[in-house]
Amino acid sequence: MDNNLKKIIPFAKKYKFHVVWNVIYNVLYALFGTLGMVLVFPVLEVLFKNEEKITKLPNYEGILEIGSYAKQYLFYYVNLFSENYGANYALLLTVSLVVSTFLLKNLFNYLALQHLTKLKTGVLRDLRDKMYSKIISLPVSYYSEKRKGDVMARMLGDVNEVQNSFFMVLELIIKEPLTIIFSLIAMINISWKLTMFVFIFIPISGFIISKIGKSLKGKSIKVQQENGYLISIVEESLTGLKVVKGYNAENFFIGNFNASINRLYRLTNNIGKKNNLASPLSEFLGIVVISVLLFYGGNLVLVEKSLTGSLFIAYIGLAYNILTPAKSISKASYQVKNGLAAAERVFEVLEVENPIVDKEGASEIQKFEDGISIQNVTFAYNDEPVLKDFSLYVPKGKTVALVGQSGSGKSTIANLLMRFYDVEKGEIEIDGTNVKNVTMKSLRNQMGLVTQDSIMFNGTVAENIKIGKLDATEEEIIAALKVANAFEFVKDLPEGIHTNIGDAGNKLSGGQKQRLSIARAVLKNPPIMILDEATSALDTESEKLVQVALENMMQNRTSVVIAHRLSTIQRADTIVVMQKGQIVEQGNHDELMTKNGTYAKLVSLQSFE
Repeated sequence: MDNNLKKIIPFAKKYKFHVVWNVIYNVLYALFGTLGMVLVFPVLEVLFKNEEKITKLPNYEGILEIGSYAKQYLFYYVNLFSENYGANYALLLTVSLVVSTFLLKNLFNYLALQHLTKLKTGVLRDLRDKMYSKIISLPVSYYSEKRKGDVMARMLGDVNEVQNSFFMVLELIIKEPLTIIFSLIAMINISWKLTMFVFIFIPISGFIISKIGKSLKGKSIKVQQENGYLISIVEESLTGLKVVKGYNAENFFIGNFNASINRLYRLTNNIGKKNNLASPLSEFLGIVVISVLLFYGGNLVLVEKSLTGSLFIAYIGLAYNILTPAKSISKASYQVKNGLAAAERVFEVLEVENPIVDKEGASEIQKFEDGISIQNVTFAYNDEPVLKDFSLYVPKGKTVALVGQSGSGKSTIANLLMRFYDVEKGEIEIDGTNVKNVTMKSLRNQMGLVTQDSIMFNGTVAENIKIGKLDATEEEIIAALKVANAFEFVKDLPEGIHTNIGDAGNKLSGGQKQRLSIARAVLKNPPIMILDEATSALDTESEKLVQVALENMMQNRTSVVIAHRLSTIQRADTIVVMQKGQIVEQGNHDELMTKNGTYAKLVSLQSFE
């Protein structure tokens, strides 16, 4: 059994009720489908007046004689109706039986499909749920290496492909094979000589069709990878639309997109060619066998006279009854290969090991009481060292600012404090407890984060701010907006705090979005605030408004401020000057200016600018 098929089974177990009933109804479908073809025989016998004259009800002599018993039982009533009411009534009886049998066959098919639908949609829901939970839980580092578009393609397209293709396995192993088996049993009972041709046909056609579909899984994986790349191009183009237009780079991106869709075009045509060949090929092979049966069976009827014409027609009907499931099996086997390829990509994400998880028995931080200690921390991104033996202590209630050139490791400190990444060497402690020994939820509950990129979501002002505190009242939201110096513009919006701010907050200016970010952090009301270059992307007027908001927010809090503009951190209790992952100077503004070192040089450069 394929490994990916085994991995789907735990998801399907939850819906075993539907699996069981699907199997039961498929068995009944196959049984009544065969019976329907078998019952054509008595109709023909009545038409040609060849039916056996059974004048008394037969005796049941066990399961092995069930076929003979059913035939005699039916012909008893055919004879009875013919004698009492005429041949028309006998014909009506046999035709009614055929109609009833096919009605039951299709009823059971409908019920089987209903249970299959509930199984498929249930597994799809659970897979999406698990996939999204996994995507959200994976560390930030995972997405620095992966294309977001590819992850989206796996979440949407590949999971759908699993749903659409995978559960055809139930038809591959139950419905269609049983239809073939029941038909073959009935055919053997009519003529074992004729049936030998069918036994030869099935393995030969199966071998030919499997040969054609052998490379499908590999090509399906390439198609799904290309789909992921295609979605990435669209996602990146829309995210960076201003840059694309500003640099007249539309043709470059259109070129990339067209190259991708052309690769996709060739791959899908290649797969389609093989998929489309499955059904006509299996039908042609089936017709070849039917032709052989017609020739050889006709010889048995006309020359040897060992088979009646009506029985031979019923036999041909049963032989043709095998063709439809054979076609379905060949088509489904191709689609299952697509499902296997999609499942491989889905489980690739689900099975990614998350290196940043809560330790077993991790404690909860109830209250922040002392300070943050960073001790001898060394950290690298992809073997590029960013911090080297870095140590720092941030006492409770104090503001510590980190300054330095780009790439000096300032933002890395914020990432490590929030445990977006884990330290490789050294320790980070809160109140003397290593952050690795506490739950991430309780750790992050103690911290508020305001980044340079004020991340907003498509929703209202209130919905964006409430991320900081989901059960917040309108009064609390407005109070947070006032602290963040944001209520003055929010109250003038068309619907106030209930105004939609657009995708990524594109209806607002940079300064307005940043003040909403600060309001979100204020509403959370954490004891520790981490500000990662919160004003560096703003104009002078917006910076002043945001700076006032930040000062309001930092009152009576422990703050770690990563700053590019030094004018914003002159009141910090401690300013740490970083260079290539190490501390080169430390002190307050006046002390560092007196030293006339790196910090004083940075201040004079910015003043000159």
